[in-house]
Amino acid sequence: MFIRKCAAQLYTVRDALKEDYNLVLRRLKEQGWHAVQVSGTHGYTPQQIGSFLRENQLATAGMHVSISELTDDMAGVIAQARIFNTRDIVVPYLPQEYQNALGYQMFKSHMNALAKKLSAAGYRLSYHNHAFEFATTINGMDALAYLLHPTPDNALLAEIDVYWVKKGGQDPLNYIKTYANRMPIIHLKDMADDETQSFAEVGTGTIDFLPILRWGEANGVEWYAVEQDTCPRNPLDCLNTSLEHLRTYAAQLTGK
Repeated sequence: MFIRKCAAQLYTVRDALKEDYNLVLRRLKEQGWHAVQVSGTHGYTPQQIGSFLRENQLATAGMHVSISELTDDMAGVIAQARIFNTRDIVVPYLPQEYQNALGYQMFKSHMNALAKKLSAAGYRLSYHNHAFEFATTINGMDALAYLLHPTPDNALLAEIDVYWVKKGGQDPLNYIKTYANRMPIIHLKDMADDETQSFAEVGTGTIDFLPILRWGEANGVEWYAVEQDTCPRNPLDCLNTSLEHLRTYAAQLTGK
């Protein structure tokens, strides 16, 4: 069922998590979310967060982990993933010093080495994009396409953020088609129809989501993580608005 695969990305509510992590999860469960994507521990232990997830009967749609943490403490990252009951580990950002042709090549090699170690332990490694990857070209491809190029020897999977793809000047639906069965999680956020192209709740902006969701259901997407980096009102209310629109899309996907 599509709606059960929709997850709230907890970066959206990062400030509230610092105050009361469990209360935030309770509010999300009350809204009707079935899963969350973990992004940071915000002063709590992984064991506490795991307990909160179980208490609120929320699944984990992957976890975002910095490249430095994954490199320096893979065993610790795997331990967290086990506690959160997820097999998906996602690097959410590329440090600025790597945002050049040589840096991307080094990063891809390093990520593949990490991905193969994680795969041997039963975990998957994905990369979450922004728009800066589209400013660099490598081997005739934008840097994101280079990092995620779907060849058998590339163990790095995609976590495409449709907002940032559009911000980078690409069409989200056309762009994701390269990653059939190579994108366990997709990031959904909308783009406001204003001069700044600000972040918006899903279904309130300029991105046509229904074709993206139809493609995802046919091509191996397991989780749809909703993120809104900044919110003009209470972030919990923004997530609730996104979920309401996702319910409408769910009905359209099933023809009801």
